[in-house]
Amino acid sequence: MQTLKLLFNQNGLRGSVTIPGDKSISHRSIMFGAIAKGKTTISNFLTGADCLSTISCFRKLGVEIEQTEEMITVHGQGWEGLVEPKEVLDAGNSGTTTRLMLGILAGLPFHSVLVGDESIGKRPMGRVVEPLRRMGASIRGREQGQYTPLAIDGTGLTSIHYELPVASAQVKSAIIFAGLQAQGTTIVKEPQQTRDHTEKMILQFGGSVVKIEDEILIKGKQTFNGTHVHVPGDISSAAFFLVAGAIVPKSEIILTNVGLNPTRTGIIEVLKQMGANIEIETMESIGEETGNIVIRTSELTGIEIGGDLIPKLIDEIPIIALMATQAEGVTIIKDAEELKVKETNRIDTVVGELRKLGAKIEATEDGMIIHGKSSLTGGNVSSFGDHRIGMMLSIAALICREEVELEDPECIAISYPTFFEHLKQLIQ
Repeated sequence: MQTLKLLFNQNGLRGSVTIPGDKSISHRSIMFGAIAKGKTTISNFLTGADCLSTISCFRKLGVEIEQTEEMITVHGQGWEGLVEPKEVLDAGNSGTTTRLMLGILAGLPFHSVLVGDESIGKRPMGRVVEPLRRMGASIRGREQGQYTPLAIDGTGLTSIHYELPVASAQVKSAIIFAGLQAQGTTIVKEPQQTRDHTEKMILQFGGSVVKIEDEILIKGKQTFNGTHVHVPGDISSAAFFLVAGAIVPKSEIILTNVGLNPTRTGIIEVLKQMGANIEIETMESIGEETGNIVIRTSELTGIEIGGDLIPKLIDEIPIIALMATQAEGVTIIKDAEELKVKETNRIDTVVGELRKLGAKIEATEDGMIIHGKSSLTGGNVSSFGDHRIGMMLSIAALICREEVELEDPECIAISYPTFFEHLKQLIQ
């Protein structure tokens, strides 16, 4: 296991960074390109380990996918172009790949087996398997299909009206992919709005989806046509530099080509509520909103974060917790039980690792309470193989008085392969 030593930064962070492609959109662009007829080209694709797992799975399903530094080209032949894999489909560390693939594989006329790494083997899949079984899917796996490996015997599906018990874009998207193949119209009701990249991409590939209040209507037996997808920068990746710019003294960072989908901009809402010095310039775009963001060192104040805001920033909570340690007063994060079933139990991991650095932070059943403003010291910490924990701790090191030694930094490549390169170019 690798370790990385990081030092306090005294001179601030300055410069411009072009954020790598959005992970969620990169996954979906491959999936829709694979089930569409004709050629799909994808620019600014995120070549992190998770998205490469999705490419690998579809190649095993018979899809020709070309990859260069500038472009991904998917030669789709429609749903019927997908063939029975001769090998197990390995999703690696990617929950998005695992859950969305279940929705696709459930309606295809062949047998397949889906696995992931040790972390994926602990993450709950029953929340996807149960509604798919209600649609007629045949899925078997550990503990009655609660965990991978999962064996799928594809079959004809029928539509359902399903109310999500938890706000989850992955569960929603899996049902949508199954619904696109099913007889009739599938309706998915969300308790809170989650990221809508799947719905946007249906339209971009020439399909049909209707939203009426909190319900999404998906007509079955849809076909798609290949197109071009430009992937905007991932706001979940941008969040680490947004917080760094706000908490590291003498900083001014410009982030370009950042995705500003309203279902993902919870981090920006939190920054504004806490008093951050932030400017946003929106840009013309097709499919997804994008823009440039300027963030400067800020005087921050603690706030309460919960309710409908949580699905819009669930992946950003680790870095928000760090930001809260540098805000005056108390920050309360609640309604975030979903953090317990991410790559790690992110409530316990965030609290435990930030405490090692001297933060005044405590875990609750559904979130955490952070007391600011804390002076962070330094020490030995671990990502526990969780890319977002690894990046959060790397940013924390910039304001620690002593050296920080980070175990397992290589996991950061899952979502941000050029993270340390970009960090280095900002350090003055």
